[in-house]
Amino acid sequence: MRIKKNDTVKVIAGNSKGLEGKVLKVLPDNSRVIVEKVRLIKRHTRQTGQGSQGGIVEKEAPIDVSNVILVCPKCGKPAKTEMAKLADGRKVRKCKKCNETLADDD
Repeated sequence: MRIKKNDTVKVIAGNSKGLEGKVLKVLPDNSRVIVEKVRLIKRHTRQTGQGSQGGIVEKEAPIDVSNVILVCPKCGKPAKTEMAKLADGRKVRKCKKCNETLADDD
């Protein structure tokens, strides 16, 4: 997948269309991502033990990776990416709009 953790993405399809957020988690087996403040669901939780609080918890649900597009940090616009090979042999992502390489923070 070309979307990684801590990338900023924009939702392009579904009920949350138009929202932007940071990727919190990538689930490559299911082709899904969890995006901050997007597709919020309510979970009814029971109090477990003395320390935890029960009640209704709002949390993010996974969204399909085909419904999001990467927002380029350089130009600030949603853009497709391509893979490019540097002179030292590393493979990096490249924005197709501004032709800048995207920093990979692994």
